[in-house]
Amino acid sequence: MGKPPAVRKIRDADARDLKFRALAADIRRGIQAGTWSVGAKLPTEAQLADETGLSLTTVRRAFDDLVQEGLVVRRQGAGSFVAARQQPPKRTRLTVGVLLPDTQLYYPRVLQGIEETLSAQDVGLQLATYNYQPEREDASIRFLIDSGVDGLILVPTLTGIADPQSRVRDLMALNVPVVLLERSLMDLGPGDRTEHVCSDHQGGAYDAVQHLHGLGHQRVALLTRTQTPTEPAIVAGYERAAADLGLTPLMIRAVKGDWEAGAAEHMLAQLRGTGATAALVFGDREATLVEAAARRAGLTIPGDLALVSYDDELADLAEVPLTAVAPAKHRMGRMAAEVLLRRLVEGDDCPIHQVRLRPRLVVRESCGARRRVAHNEKE
Repeated sequence: MGKPPAVRKIRDADARDLKFRALAADIRRGIQAGTWSVGAKLPTEAQLADETGLSLTTVRRAFDDLVQEGLVVRRQGAGSFVAARQQPPKRTRLTVGVLLPDTQLYYPRVLQGIEETLSAQDVGLQLATYNYQPEREDASIRFLIDSGVDGLILVPTLTGIADPQSRVRDLMALNVPVVLLERSLMDLGPGDRTEHVCSDHQGGAYDAVQHLHGLGHQRVALLTRTQTPTEPAIVAGYERAAADLGLTPLMIRAVKGDWEAGAAEHMLAQLRGTGATAALVFGDREATLVEAAARRAGLTIPGDLALVSYDDELADLAEVPLTAVAPAKHRMGRMAAEVLLRRLVEGDDCPIHQVRLRPRLVVRESCGARRRVAHNEKE
């Protein structure tokens, strides 16, 4: 009998590798290459022992491995045969993978919107987070892909990296449809072909400045924490509003670590040095810290300083409840899920969705608008 190509004599076998595994790998490659088709009878154990120079026990262990894998079937008294390929059971239920930086503060409402939309369509959800550690992102995405998801909703890191465009190209080249959430290549304009659902943070900041200006403030500052994905859009919206309203830009910026180290007093001192009577503060926590620092300095909110915070996560819990720019988090999650489901159903026939939701302004006590309304009503 001639030697089939896939059953070559094992020469110079790596001493660290068990010989039966090397033989099993040889036979496996032959089956996968079509040397033996489904149902074909394989050489007997005795024939293989003779051809390879291996012991009968070693050959039998190789066959045992292949039987366990489902590649080979033994038939009593007839020999060993190539088994019919097992077709994996077809999944009828879709699953969507979701990657978030974390599940605290900003993203719980987003996730709730995603979950509600998927659940209503009987679609499963697989969640992964990377705790704002970019080096963990790829492993988290691989976990989602390996779990068999049909599509992905991703909140990746696009700031502070060398080549955001290249990163996005890699993400869009994954083997399942991808919808970005709260991330896009804003600077590319029409060159951005990502499918995304984002807050219009420029519009949110613009509306906040316009609101404060409408209350009579001619010197409106921006206090912001730097090195965050949202900050560039907020700065751009603030600068555009200042230009349109004829205001002098007054920006005071500090990294998140400085805020946590007690920067509020220093920021307030800088703010007072500019002569500003109102400020948009990026972050409810930061705005609450500024409010407390103002109280310690003997200033009143909104009498001496009107404040608007950005995010509306904790704004209503401040001592003087904060007027806040409120991104539509729940709606954003719902729409991201809807866009992805439409893509999964329609494929390439579906147009690219690029959705921007303008945040609304929730008016409370810190900006002075309510006090002005009450005063006007008295008059």
